[in-house]
Amino acid sequence: STEAARMARLIDDLLSLSQIEVNEHIRPTARVGLADIIAEVVKSVQKRADQKNMTIVADLPTDLTDVPGNADQLREVFQNLVDNAVKYGAPQTTVTITAKSLDALVEVGKPGIEISVTDQSDGIAAEHLPRLTERFYRIDKGRSRLMGGTGLGLAIVKHIVNRHRGRLIVTSVLGQGSQFRVQLPYFET
Repeated sequence: STEAARMARLIDDLLSLSQIEVNEHIRPTARVGLADIIAEVVKSVQKRADQKNMTIVADLPTDLTDVPGNADQLREVFQNLVDNAVKYGAPQTTVTITAKSLDALVEVGKPGIEISVTDQSDGIAAEHLPRLTERFYRIDKGRSRLMGGTGLGLAIVKHIVNRHRGRLIVTSVLGQGSQFRVQLPYFET
């Protein structure tokens, strides 16, 4: 039943979140290539985008610098953000994923990368933005439930980004769309 499936997703998300919180102070050190992760995510979401006649454009430089991280967790971050962009984006619009280098990340004062996921949607009202990453915070409860959301996705994203000593920035313009920017430090050789 759909209710059982929803409960299963909720339990998965709660376990995922508690697992991340347990390790949040331990910084992951493996070397991760973001280009591959984003390509995988785009591939996995493509079918759903096609159903809404949406286009996903990953406009990334071929030489994306690696980041220190946990590949599975970073995949979860971008899976979540691209999923949401397709879920909430208007039919026949484009979801754009871009990357740019940053001279110094606020958190660590070292250079890094910013990956942006931009959708064309109704946008999110300013008063909701600061609370988006709270557990179970939902802008539109009925709609979120209909779409199968657990209300934990962005909380998970934020905790993973924190664990990677990065930063999540959300901006939105009502009637135009939203942008989720993930900033991560570069892998230091």
